[in-house]
Amino acid sequence: MALLVILGVIALFVIILIVKGIVIIPQAETMVIERLGRFNRVLDSGVNVIIPIIERPQTIDWKYIDEDRKGNKIVLRRKISRIDLRETVYDFPKQNVITKDNVAIEINAMLYFQITDPKKAVYEINNLPNAIEKLTQTTLRNVIGELELDETLASRDKINSKLKSILDEATDKWGVKVNRVELQDIAPPEDIKEAMEKQMRAERDKRAAILKAEGKKKSAILEAEGKKEAEINEAEGKKMARILEAEGEQEARIKVAQAEAKAIKTIAASVKDAGGDPTQYLIAIRYIETLREMVEGKDNKVIYLPYEATGILGSVGSIKELFQEG
Repeated sequence: MALLVILGVIALFVIILIVKGIVIIPQAETMVIERLGRFNRVLDSGVNVIIPIIERPQTIDWKYIDEDRKGNKIVLRRKISRIDLRETVYDFPKQNVITKDNVAIEINAMLYFQITDPKKAVYEINNLPNAIEKLTQTTLRNVIGELELDETLASRDKINSKLKSILDEATDKWGVKVNRVELQDIAPPEDIKEAMEKQMRAERDKRAAILKAEGKKKSAILEAEGKKEAEINEAEGKKMARILEAEGEQEARIKVAQAEAKAIKTIAASVKDAGGDPTQYLIAIRYIETLREMVEGKDNKVIYLPYEATGILGSVGSIKELFQEG
């Protein structure tokens, strides 16, 4: 009977050892195994076998963000043996930082990181979450301390990139890859907020006044250009009208001159055929026309004929007799 009890105890002990020796690792997780207190290997996902008592998993400090019944965020810290290889998000509480121009502001940051080397994450740093948090806070203070308030508020992408670069380089020896750093909120003091709001309103009023002035300026320019074009078009029209009028007068005079020349030729030929002097005839005709214009005037009462005019009239009478004889 005693032998059966001993065998039963041995069988139970063997079963416990077998159960303890089989370790199932989920996907995207791993486990660091020590043998007799020294690092031995890193287990992959799936079914793994370890030697109980001689081999044991090494634990690591980890931090979780949870909410209580009232919805307030609480931080839970515990030791874990299975290391999560997925990307992890740490939402750090707000912290006070001072800008280059001595303005105290509150910043809430989020860090996205991933463990790439479980062995370094376990043995190179004592408390990985706490180390990452403190490193992020001090780095954030240093980066913000080099920027003025306006630059801090307008350069979130620049700050995120700089923080990521510094943290990624610093955490590389811990087996951690920092993928992204995000600033959730930047809260300046209330008096600074009021001053910024007043400045923004002043800037908006200034832009509105500038736009209004530019609109009036463009309107005045367009109106002046319109008047200028209208005056140019009017001047061009008057110019073309005068040119056409002058060309018309020129053509009329040419035709009148041509008609007169033709008439003179005809008269000269007739006078010449009658035996008279065409030149004296034409002079007499012009003289008579001028005399008629002088007589037709309202203020002309007495007309004195010069001696040469009587000779011309006599030549006209002789030309008349020549026509009558013909």
